[in-house]
Amino acid sequence: MRILIISDTHKSHRNLEKVLEEVRPVDMMIHLGDTEGGEDYIKSLVDCPAHIIRGNNDFFSDLPKEEEFDIGGHHIFITHGHYYYVAMSEERLKEEARERGADIVMYGHTHKPALTQEKDLITLNPGSIAYPRQQGRKPSYMLMELDEEGKIEISQEYL
Repeated sequence: MRILIISDTHKSHRNLEKVLEEVRPVDMMIHLGDTEGGEDYIKSLVDCPAHIIRGNNDFFSDLPKEEEFDIGGHHIFITHGHYYYVAMSEERLKEEARERGADIVMYGHTHKPALTQEKDLITLNPGSIAYPRQQGRKPSYMLMELDEEGKIEISQEYL
């Protein structure tokens, strides 16, 4: 299974369109918030299941603020991250993920990519595909691949 993980598009879809041209086919897309009303268009770009959650700039949105689901024997918790103060530290988020029984937690909000693989928890942030803030400011996303045994490979990608 091949999963595209993105965040913080903020109504700017040009880079997402480019990424989809490069990485197709994908079996699932996960958007970690701040679509700013672009969720219907984003869903129309992919012909696979799409998990999209609400970010701090998704005012008046009906999107869920968080979601939990299972893929290939892994329990995944997704959130934009601002409720857990991720701009300061991932610790509250990791604590919440462990309390929920997640072994993978994904978040956005900071516009900076991050990947931590601990024995019991993978924590990842794909950064922003539209408005990056990390050094070099390259738009970023992640690809997660799960094999039939549930083994995970995660790659950080840049445009």
